[in-house]
Amino acid sequence: MENQNNVTEFVFMGLWGNKQMELLFFFWFLLCYLAVLMGNVIILLTITCSHLIEQPMYYFLCHLSLMDLCYTSTVVPRLIRDLGAARRNISYNNCMTQLFAAHLLAGVEIFILVSMAFDRYVAIVKPLHYTVLMNRQRCNVLIFTAWAVGFWHSIALLLMVLNLPFCGPNQIDHYICDVKPLLKLVCRDIRVVSILVIANSGMVVVVIFLVLVASYILILYNLRTRSSAGRRKALSTCSSHVMVVVLFFVPCIYTYVLPAGSENKDKEISVFYTVIAPMLNPLIYTLRNTEMKTAMRKVWSKMAHSECK
Repeated sequence: MENQNNVTEFVFMGLWGNKQMELLFFFWFLLCYLAVLMGNVIILLTITCSHLIEQPMYYFLCHLSLMDLCYTSTVVPRLIRDLGAARRNISYNNCMTQLFAAHLLAGVEIFILVSMAFDRYVAIVKPLHYTVLMNRQRCNVLIFTAWAVGFWHSIALLLMVLNLPFCGPNQIDHYICDVKPLLKLVCRDIRVVSILVIANSGMVVVVIFLVLVASYILILYNLRTRSSAGRRKALSTCSSHVMVVVLFFVPCIYTYVLPAGSENKDKEISVFYTVIAPMLNPLIYTLRNTEMKTAMRKVWSKMAHSECK
């Protein structure tokens, strides 16, 4: 590991070079981050303080909101700070920590989305076996699996990057320490490493996205036999999940399927899954969900009454 010690810190080039634009986006990202915090904390409180926590769908949603909070907090606070700073440096160790944390949390979030799709599949395709198949023990196993797979993905990526030599330029053409912009700074041939990164991140995301699409096609196929009221309720729940999946997966696929050396809009597109998706997820899951809105009213009225006393 001696070969990469020439670089002790990296400098972010950021999203834009225009100072006036950056000042405008400083306030915009600050508002977005506050919206992420507020929206996801509301969902966490509503689910954990109500009967909804007993239902697998909302149990997974609670974990998804927690991941959104943590994932955004590994990226956005530094982005906001850098937009208002003259120098945007990050130490080598902190850069590797951010890389590991971001990929760990994103990996966990992806497999929580898979668990949510599995839950909807069982609820609609095998309703008579739902309570047996989706008991709390199985839900806990799915969450543990999400963390195990997320850890495996992120540690493999981290070990790969730690063994790369950084011996010259240290300017990262991005606002976060991610694997693709870091590969552009490596002072050796990166073709093999790029293929490994695409296999570890890009192809995995594509396969999972296709599996999710297939599961929702099967759900739609099985809805043919349901009553119109049952179809509407199932479609309302599934459409929210599909919107969240598309918002997260499509930008990820664009970012990680293309090789590191290619000219693309990685850093601009990545804003969708680092900021916009975590901000919109609470709205998507609450605006069209009667159960969530009812639980929200009950929880917040209960909290208001307890404060008055």
